[in-house]
Amino acid sequence: MQNLKGKKAVVTGGNSGIGYATAKLLKEQGAAVVITGRDAEKVRAAAAELGVTGIVADSADVAALGKLTETVKTQMGEVDILFVNAGVFYPTPLGQIDEAAFDKQMAINFKGAVFTLEKFLPLLKDGASVINLSSVNAYTGMPNTAVYAASKAAMNSFTRTAATELAPRKIRVNAVNPGPVATPIFGKTGLDEASINGFAAAITNRVPLKRVGQPEEVAKLVVFLASDDASFITGAEYNIDGGINVNPLLAG
Repeated sequence: MQNLKGKKAVVTGGNSGIGYATAKLLKEQGAAVVITGRDAEKVRAAAAELGVTGIVADSADVAALGKLTETVKTQMGEVDILFVNAGVFYPTPLGQIDEAAFDKQMAINFKGAVFTLEKFLPLLKDGASVINLSSVNAYTGMPNTAVYAASKAAMNSFTRTAATELAPRKIRVNAVNPGPVATPIFGKTGLDEASINGFAAAITNRVPLKRVGQPEEVAKLVVFLASDDASFITGAEYNIDGGINVNPLLAG
């Protein structure tokens, strides 16, 4: 199936996890794809595996985002699909939050998302689709995630306003809120392996479907929102979380 044949897509944070799975599916659907990431070697390797274009860019660096859009304009021209996926997660309890971790999460998860869209606006075709990767943590009140959750709640609020402001250009802006998904993000938290495994087990136990999601499952939702099949959807949030946000008390 080639629903996106002829479309041009950019996926930030596309060298692993949900971004990688989405870039893969976008390409399979016929789109020309650019992925970005901070680690040059990982971006190069992922781009080679996927058969897409890889560009090194730090989403927290506004100047780097400007250079990214200049490169994309030169190589690709206008953009039909923008998946704002880059993000970090550092679980920390209240009383132990430090300024550096706060700044990094807000810089990548929220500021980076805002300025990614800002810088790409001149490249987005009228009728383009923007998908922001958020999280059900914006609503769950999960312990140790106060800063991460706040960054995602801000992302969702920004999504609704952007959808309203960009509607005259027929640009659709939506958010996807995954629950726990098996991605490398947990390995970047700074926790040791035992802590990560314990954290993952505790989360899984609270999911009504009793499993974590797979990146490919989230990718299918993102690609649907990117396609013309979702042409009347904007300003929306889609939970893809195994039911954890419907009634978290059921999952105790």
